[in-house]
Amino acid sequence: MSKLYNIIYMKADFEPWWQFEGWEETIQETYFYDTEEALEKAFQEMLTAFRAQFENERQKNGKYFAFWTENECEYCEACDEDAQIYHGLIKIKPEI
Repeated sequence: MSKLYNIIYMKADFEPWWQFEGWEETIQETYFYDTEEALEKAFQEMLTAFRAQFENERQKNGKYFAFWTENECEYCEACDEDAQIYHGLIKIKPEI
């Protein structure tokens, strides 16, 4: 039972729980853990680091976390306006 626990770090103009088509292309890094304990420890450390770096946070279902600062935007040609950039963490555990 190795590598069943993952944390995905993504950066996109939408929160991680939306997972729009092609969302996988926004993945910056994926971290793998052999145990739930290792996953939880690493996830708490990442939350602490992200909370120190970003002024805004929103979470959903205890496994999706979005972080952002108001001044980090990118121009969206389809929207014809600036779009907020989100730094997302997704905690993945096997379903039991």
